[in-house]
Amino acid sequence: MRKGSAGLSLIELLITIAVLSVLASLVIPLTQMTAKRVKEIELRRNLRIVRTAIDDFKKNYDKAVDEKKTLASLNKSGYPETVQQLVDGYDFGGLFSYKKKFLRRIPADPFNQPIAGEEPKWALRSYKDDADTKIWGGEDLYDIHSLSSDTAIDGTKYNEW
Repeated sequence: MRKGSAGLSLIELLITIAVLSVLASLVIPLTQMTAKRVKEIELRRNLRIVRTAIDDFKKNYDKAVDEKKTLASLNKSGYPETVQQLVDGYDFGGLFSYKKKFLRRIPADPFNQPIAGEEPKWALRSYKDDADTKIWGGEDLYDIHSLSSDTAIDGTKYNEW
């Protein structure tokens, strides 16, 4: 064995560092895109859960009106008054012998995480509001969407979902 052949040469070390740098530059954007995609999937799921709960509330209200358990009111659309009402429950004028609950908890918007101890915040729309309004009328809860104005992977805005 020759005296100078042990260890790595400077060239071998530089090539190894260059290869590792190229691999790292490929992996980092991929992990960022994967994290964004996971948040988008969670947002779509949470929107579907809340919107389904709103629709179920409306169906039960209409059933209570049809069965004459509650009176239809001109100023009441049949949608819940708030998101919290979906969690707290409602008896629909005696349609149920208990307060029927539609959500266990209010899901969080993954692109607008609440501060510890606060309730999740969403952009809300009432039945009488315009479809493109940014201000909730407050009469009832007809629709819900994200407060984030960031752009999704597909090029749409999260607050338009």
